[in-house]
Amino acid sequence: MTTASNETVHEHLLEVARSLTPSLSNAIEQNGILTLSVQQESPFAERLCRAVAGQQLSVKAAASIWVRVVESAPDGMDLTAHLYAVDTAVLRSCGLSGAKVKAVSAIAQASHAGQLNATDLSKLSASERTERLTALWGIGQWTADMMNLFYFGEPDIWPEGDVTARKTLEKLTSKRRKTLRTAERFKPYRSYLALHMWRHVDATPDKAPYG
Repeated sequence: MTTASNETVHEHLLEVARSLTPSLSNAIEQNGILTLSVQQESPFAERLCRAVAGQQLSVKAAASIWVRVVESAPDGMDLTAHLYAVDTAVLRSCGLSGAKVKAVSAIAQASHAGQLNATDLSKLSASERTERLTALWGIGQWTADMMNLFYFGEPDIWPEGDVTARKTLEKLTSKRRKTLRTAERFKPYRSYLALHMWRHVDATPDKAPYG
């Protein structure tokens, strides 16, 4: 994993942005130096389940559902262990859709089998970790990108599947230029480019339902 100071990263982003469009360089300059915050307060499998539970929901709705999921576990019981053992009807009663229940159950099963140990996952490259995660039912590229960004702190992830990040970059550059190609210019700090796109429209995903 590339290590650099936030100041060095910021100068790199500005240099590349200036070679593209004034709108993009101005946006990055106005945002100032950003930090990629790693959030590992919860066990990884639990965090992944919460990410799935909150997909395509408002922050308020996702938080409400997750509270019910947490409260459905017996006192003192590990939440992921609970999700592995609990009847799926209980999860449905918490407000999870059938597809989300299936995905959460798949995550809990993988965790029970020792496949989602955060220490082991941290030793993988981002692409290897993504492959491991997307092999689980219901886990797509976007969710893997968010985990790589906000749980493992990978500095070079461009979440092309995130509509906000993609559309904002397109708006600040050109609709005629593919955002993947534009983001390539910012290697090895594409995660920070994404942070700037979210900050520009005040929609940072690390404050969203899975945060």
